[in-house]
Formats: sequence, structure tokens, C-alpha cells
Amino acid sequence: MRHRQLGQHADLTHKHNLNSGRHGWLRLTPAYSVKLVSRILRRYEAPARFLDPFSGTGTTVLAAAEQGHMATGVDVNPFLVWLGNAKLASYTKADVEHAREAISDICTAKGTSPAEPPPIHNIERWWHPEILAVLCDIKGRIEALKTDVARVSDLLLIAFCQTVIKVSNAAFNHQSMSFGGTKAELAHAPGQCFDCFRKNAEAVLESLLPDLEGQCEVVLGDSRQAPPGGKYDVLITSPPYPNRMSYIRELRPYMYWLGYIREAREAGELDWNAIGGTWGIATSRLSDWKPDPAVTLPSRLSEVVENIARSNGTNGRLLAAYVHKYFFDMWEHFKTAPHSLKRGGKAIYIIGNSTFYGVTVPAERIYADMLEAAGFMNVRVEPIRKRNSKKELFEYAVEADFAAPSPVGTVAAIPHVRAPTLF
Repeated sequence: MRHRQLGQHADLTHKHNLNSGRHGWLRLTPAYSVKLVSRILRRYEAPARFLDPFSGTGTTVLAAAEQGHMATGVDVNPFLVWLGNAKLASYTKADVEHAREAISDICTAKGTSPAEPPPIHNIERWWHPEILAVLCDIKGRIEALKTDVARVSDLLLIAFCQTVIKVSNAAFNHQSMSFGGTKAELAHAPGQCFDCFRKNAEAVLESLLPDLEGQCEVVLGDSRQAPPGGKYDVLITSPPYPNRMSYIRELRPYMYWLGYIREAREAGELDWNAIGGTWGIATSRLSDWKPDPAVTLPSRLSEVVENIARSNGTNGRLLAAYVHKYFFDMWEHFKTAPHSLKRGGKAIYIIGNSTFYGVTVPAERIYADMLEAAGFMNVRVEPIRKRNSKKELFEYAVEADFAAPSPVGTVAAIPHVRAPTLF
């Protein structure tokens, strides 16, 4: 098959975002590449209306804003809603000057009360005590700033979140976090933490140019429900993959520091409400989860679930329930997707397959089955790249047309400017 010769193409992953202006503000491994999204958006004349029901770090909506489109992102995580809208905000010259003055004050001021350390379990694994004290000091100085401009505070908090990870003992050199040794060069030089914050903040301010052209936003919501805002031309998104890689794992330090969660159970509840979440209680609840017997899912999914359940005893049954629930929840989303699109609209999903105990989960084919069952037409599956060293794992674009008949028997077409080939 053609896709067996595909390369890994790191430029089509989150790694490309790190040096792409606002896209690189905070790292999230499951995020997909702005380069990939931008290719697709360039097929449409501005201003088209785009919907991303799995907004994540806001890659789609920000890329749409950069190209002069209109877009709405939806996410179940309030922290990601805040982050997405901070990326999309319009920042004036006065905002930038105000932020620069604030950066100077934060790095030189004395006498403010430090913030309380976040209630993270085993926090000393994350930060050396001296580093943690400095982070609390920086956070307290940000909170003490007298500003009525929320946009300015958002920029400072983005830089603070970057600093939190930069000076931590967490390593991000693979798909999930690990913890290395204490950064000894920082542990006894608190001033270097302030220097790190200043450098991060200046880089955030530099990334504000050029100005955004489109009108876009991110709203809090569940992708299993049609969002408000009328009909969209194109739905383009990259849902969580069925691979048990939790968004909440990487986001926890930011969410604790900024007060979005206060205890581990809250993180687990959020992951349970998200599609594909597996953190904490989200995993323990899988053992008791039962699908609605009235919902018939694709036959190829039933076979996959049965094979995983037979593969490794209790663990196999747990992972079978995870895969089953993942696609059960995605079906709830696919049922609502047509309600969000104009006649002649299009849906594009970037998704990767996965394997459990040697059983391949062909997510791209199951997506195609579900889109057809939901009323979409002309469903196409196109391979994009090889995902890692495992020969079975690839990333795909699943594209489909929504062509519900109009009252007068016509189909309203969206304005294509390029041939409908993604890659």
C-alpha cells in the first residue's frame, strides 16, 4: 500500500508549532501541526466559516484567524478555552507597552506576598524547593499587578506557564512526561528563574506580530452536542486518538498553578467527561461502563473490541472497554456534526490508528463507517504520515461531504480555490 512508504514528517506534528508564533506558546504533544491545518485552510477563499469541535490548543482557529477566516473552536477543558482565546485576542501597542512595564516590575519589585504553591501531589518531584519558592514569588507578583486589562495578565500568565515547565524536573522527550534530576544550575540561583520568565515573556510579546485578520473564538462545550453559532462551511479537527494518551497529563501543572483544578479528582472528572480521557478515576470507571444496547456501532469495531478483550486477561478487557467507549462517544459526536454544517459543507478529521496487544484499531476506517452512517457522502481516507517506529501506526485525513438536499433541489457549494487533494 502507498502509505507504507510514508515518512514520519515531524513538520506535520506538534513540533512544527513550537517555533510558529502564538502556536508555540504552550506545548501539548497530541496537538496537530499548524502546517497541516494551514494547507487545508488555503483551499478556501476568505472569509469561510470553520468549526473545530475538539479545539485543544486552538491550532485550527488560530490558523484560520491568521488567514482571515472566521472560526469557532469548542473544548470541554476550561483551561484550553482560556488558552485558545488568549491566542486569538487582539493586542494593541498599549497592551504590549503595559506588559513590558509589568515584566520589569515583576523581575525587580520587592515586598509582594508570594502565591501559595499549587496542591500538586508529591510536588517536590516537580520542582526543587528553592525553585518552587521563586515560582510562588513570580506568581504572587503577577497577581499583585494593578491592571484592568485582562489581555495583559493573560500574556504574563502564558510566560509564567512556560517558565513553570522550563525550570521543572519534568522531561518531555517522549509521548508522556517523566522526571529527571533536579536542575542544579537553577536550584541555588533564583535570579535565573526570573531571567527565564523575562526571556519567555519577551518572546511571547514578539510572537504577537503580525496582527490576526479573522474573527475567531473558542467556547466551552461538549463535542457531542452541536455548538451555537449557526451553520459552518467546514468542520476541521483532530480529535484525541484512541491510544490512551491523556491531554490532562501534560496540562495538569498549568491548571494547578492557574487554579483550574485543586485536586487530582477534578482532573479525573475532566478526563472522564472528555472523549478518550484516561486519567485517574476515568480509568477506574471503565470497568463499570456499559454501552447503550440500542446503539449499533460498525461491525469492524465490534471485532476489534472482542479481539482486544481476549488478548490479555483483565487488562485486555479494560482496554477493550476503553476502545468501545471512545468510539461510542465519537458516534455521539458524528451524529451531531451534520447539524453544524451548511448544505454542501465538508468535514475533515485528522486521526491516527493505534494498537493494543497486537490488535490494530483502524480508527480511520471506523471514522469513515460512522460518517457514512451519519449521512455524509463521498468519504475518503488519505494517509498523511508514519507516526513512529511501529510499522502499524499512521496518521490519516478522513474527509467527507455533507450534501443534504435543499428545498429547491440545489446544493450550496463552498468556495474552493484549490483542487480537493489534501496532501
